[in-house]
Amino acid sequence: MQKIQMLNLERQYASLREEIDRAIENVLEKQHFILGPEVAALESEVANYCQVGHAVGVASGTDALLLAMKAAGVGPGDEVIVPAFTFVATADTVSLLGATPVFADIDPVTYTMDVKGLEALVGPATKAIIAVHLYGQAADIFAIAKFARAHNLAFIGDTAQALGAKYAGDAVCSFGDFGCLSFFPSKNLGAYGDGGMIVTKSAEQAAYLRMARAHGSAKKYKSEFLGWNSRLDEIQAAILRVKLPHLNRWNEQRRERAALYHQVLRDIDEVILPETVEGRTHVFHQYTIRVPNRDAVQNELRQLGVETAVHYPIPLHLQPMYEHLGYKKGRLPEAERAAGEVLSLPIYPHLLPEEIHYVGEALKQVMAKPEMRTKVILAQVS
Repeated sequence: MQKIQMLNLERQYASLREEIDRAIENVLEKQHFILGPEVAALESEVANYCQVGHAVGVASGTDALLLAMKAAGVGPGDEVIVPAFTFVATADTVSLLGATPVFADIDPVTYTMDVKGLEALVGPATKAIIAVHLYGQAADIFAIAKFARAHNLAFIGDTAQALGAKYAGDAVCSFGDFGCLSFFPSKNLGAYGDGGMIVTKSAEQAAYLRMARAHGSAKKYKSEFLGWNSRLDEIQAAILRVKLPHLNRWNEQRRERAALYHQVLRDIDEVILPETVEGRTHVFHQYTIRVPNRDAVQNELRQLGVETAVHYPIPLHLQPMYEHLGYKKGRLPEAERAAGEVLSLPIYPHLLPEEIHYVGEALKQVMAKPEMRTKVILAQVS
């Protein structure tokens, strides 16, 4: 029996070992570990990649969201519209600033924010909207941007899973007032530790963010305002600079592997495959299917040596920490359905075709069991 890992970073490291080792050694020799020349160079390269003027390295993708919202003026008493189906950081950073997340339902095909329901969520306290480009595909950016302009809201893009994705031909990270990136090791562009970045077209906001990440200081030991300690370190920046030139090729390899999955899995009636919307370029951070009896399917695949993951099992509005907001089951039905049906299969640039075929055969074997054969039917999307 084969063992198929959800992610194997050893293969990626092996392909770049000499360059990465040299980059790390260079930092150790120079003895400049925080916010040095490697961070500055990476910021310039990422800003260019994202088609914006400025990029500010921070300690994590979560901090990127937190600082971007702070720069947008989000604070106590404000409300921020966020999708109900995403990683918890998108919402808990809102709460950490003393604001309240207002949860939007999702489009059942793209898993991104359903723009049709946004007008009902806006109120006098609404300050910003966060569009999450989930699994590697852009949200409906033009519609969200139009909504944000109409209501004078800050538009923040959570691009943690979609670096390299495009919308109408432009980099997804170029849209909005801020784009927030994560360099968590499993991301399409991942460090060997935590890291994040905020991209913006505003020189004024970039200057604020550079101070905010360093205790509100532009000059050492002189703090202009209450800030954070959220700085990207030189070793991670050096590693990311080695990887960045390979990102487009890796994303293309992800698309190739997604296409092979489509070919292998297309005849399983009970499985719904991910779709790429016209005008958007998917980078398949995750290859996420929908299946009936998801937990049982996942367990059966585990027995056959196939690792999978659930992104995400509990929608944000039903998380225990948000019980006080009063959301009940059934309030956001598409987010709730997705949480019970989604299953992410292994996908990464160095995943072998024969491993994809093995995963496909394993899934066919599992879904052939009578107890698994309940078809998932998506709601109609207008």
